[in-house]
Amino acid sequence: MYVKCRRFNRGEHEIAENVIFPETSSDSAISTIRIFFLIKNISNTIIESYRPAKEKIDVMRPYAWLHEEEVQKDGILKKVNTIFLTNRECPFKCTMCDLWRHTLDKPTPRGAIPAQIEFAHQQLPYAPVVKLYNSGNFFDGKAIPKSDYNSIAYLLRGYNHVIVENHPKLTGPFIDEFRLSLNSTFEIAMGLETIHPEVLPALNKQVTKEDFLNASEFLIKKGIDVRAFILLNPPFLLDENENIEWCIKSAEYAFDCGVTACTIIPVREGNGIMEKLRESGQFIPPRFKAIESTFDRILQLNKGRVFCDTWDLEKFSTCVNCFDERKNRLIKMNVEQRILPRIVCTC
Repeated sequence: MYVKCRRFNRGEHEIAENVIFPETSSDSAISTIRIFFLIKNISNTIIESYRPAKEKIDVMRPYAWLHEEEVQKDGILKKVNTIFLTNRECPFKCTMCDLWRHTLDKPTPRGAIPAQIEFAHQQLPYAPVVKLYNSGNFFDGKAIPKSDYNSIAYLLRGYNHVIVENHPKLTGPFIDEFRLSLNSTFEIAMGLETIHPEVLPALNKQVTKEDFLNASEFLIKKGIDVRAFILLNPPFLLDENENIEWCIKSAEYAFDCGVTACTIIPVREGNGIMEKLRESGQFIPPRFKAIESTFDRILQLNKGRVFCDTWDLEKFSTCVNCFDERKNRLIKMNVEQRILPRIVCTC
């Protein structure tokens, strides 16, 4: 008996090679070998070749905005304005990412980001906290022009706390320049994703857990708070219990690096290549029960704030009878930062 990886071709590109494993191979050995071949083949070109078309966007408008609540580092629940900026696509094309859908193919023109923030402010009520999420890296000069820093800081003068997102490898002294232009506290969200030694390289993020540690230490020394994004069920990790344990281990590592918050991101399809990886047996989305268990257990660590991304949660549910209650439980846990009783269902 043999186990065989299916092969998917896209012109000259391959997602996985035909690999035959002998009957004596352990599941972990098969997983390691399979990942080896995927690491060899995954690239920006392959990832882009499976993408659907991008959405139509206006460079002078953010593509979305939210007014919500989030518990802050001091334990106080505060209103938060989240502005999803339209800008140049992130140069790091992660295997699981679908945020590129609302991005530009060219550098963001000067003045566009301030215009987007002004527009969002006209749509949103007051909040003491703002998140500027830009589907990539705030400190990528082709996404957020440095010449706009002063204008951006001026527009943010009414906030007490500012949060942006950035890649660990784009951490440097220019960050301090922007921080000093603000009259608020500052926080940077970074994707650690996973500390699984084979899976992290296969995500095409071009980052190591040591890069995350170094970036966190640099930022914390500057008085900048750090939060981490952690994946549940990244591609290439297929056992449910393993996925839960590695998500917890990754959150523990992030907290040990000094982050004040971790956000659990249940990985979903929707970017082209993830559908192919699922079809070839290299990705399984998490079950709703696994999301609940992971959130509960990371909260139990009591090392900092823990949030669960509730976007598209319906994709992980198989029961229409209990979904709304179970989703609301997670939303309430995000707000209250405590484990609530599970919803009982016959599903």
